[in-house]
Amino acid sequence: MKTFSAKKTDIKPHWYLVDAEGKIPGRIGTKIADILRGKHKAIFTPHVDCGDYVIIVNAEKIYFTGKKLEKKKYYTHSGYMGHLREITAGKMKDEKPEKLLKNIIAGMIPRNRLKKDILEKLKIYAGPEHPHTAQNPETLTL
Repeated sequence: MKTFSAKKTDIKPHWYLVDAEGKIPGRIGTKIADILRGKHKAIFTPHVDCGDYVIIVNAEKIYFTGKKLEKKKYYTHSGYMGHLREITAGKMKDEKPEKLLKNIIAGMIPRNRLKKDILEKLKIYAGPEHPHTAQNPETLTL
């Protein structure tokens, strides 16, 4: 018996809609990362992008437990000396909730050549509306 390896022609991506209102970001992030990679499919192949598209709405209404909004920090560095910037999770949630959720999910995707292609299939919106109604996304409850 030979090992099955998925090809690009075998993959038929689906669209899923996730409502993040009142959800804990790490909990939904792990499940969304698996869907983006395609690990929920029987034809999963690690070196092929066989994942599905995910639309997340209400990103501004995610819920952090404990004091993570004040204590959790995200860092960026421009490459120049002294240009290390830090921002708390609470401030990032107020200013850019889409970027906060994308950083959380991006940290759960393996760092390889497929990461950029996998993250392009993630669509995040702060409010309840999204422009992807033509794709007929299935509602996914997590």
